[in-house]
Amino acid sequence: MLTPIPDLMKIVAPNQRRISAEQAKQELSENHGLLIDVREPAEHATKAATGAINIPRGVLEMKLMEIEKDPARPIYLHCASSARATLSAEALTRVGYENVTVITCNAEQICHVF
Repeated sequence: MLTPIPDLMKIVAPNQRRISAEQAKQELSENHGLLIDVREPAEHATKAATGAINIPRGVLEMKLMEIEKDPARPIYLHCASSARATLSAEALTRVGYENVTVITCNAEQICHVF
């Protein structure tokens, strides 16, 4: 049986740390975390958050393991609706990243804040 995305989000989201863009911006300035845009490259090119690197959700685990070897470094994920960021956070915690946060606002808001 297939699980509809809204139902999957109800299962996955409570297990992930979720904060606003404003709080993420403050934390990033203090902890030098990594801001990752998990949208597709064309979406990222249209409106990118300042300082964000683009690693699409489909290749996130493989690419991030090449870029960031410290499992304790704070990682902040964003996308257009926070759905892909939430699923990405689950995948990153599954491979061993310990400090993963989902930014809960949409791409328009985050780009305005960062």
